[in-house]
Amino acid sequence: MSGLSTHILDTSKGRPASGVRIVLEYSADGSTWSEIHQAETNNDGRVSSMLPAGQSLQKGIYRLTFDTSSYFSAGGSAGFYPYVPVVFEVKDPGQHYHVPLLLNPFGYSTYRGS
Repeated sequence: MSGLSTHILDTSKGRPASGVRIVLEYSADGSTWSEIHQAETNNDGRVSSMLPAGQSLQKGIYRLTFDTSSYFSAGGSAGFYPYVPVVFEVKDPGQHYHVPLLLNPFGYSTYRGS
């Protein structure tokens, strides 16, 4: 199944990060961005589809922007990064792309998952 999904693990708590707003944008050339969709992580820290219903991936560059400031503020703490942009390229739209975020107040890591 092709598509785009994500999840966030708050490594400082060892739990999923729920309620994080995420914006998905697309760029054919890497310089001009257009918003495709917004979503919020569920109680398991996941968004199973970052694409709007009926829309599929296409070749190009995508950016997921995670609103980490609101997440940390809602939990009564402050983070160093107010948002986390993750930029990646889709070369084969027939594949599924899963982009996890490992997050703590003072750092983050990401990778292509399965």
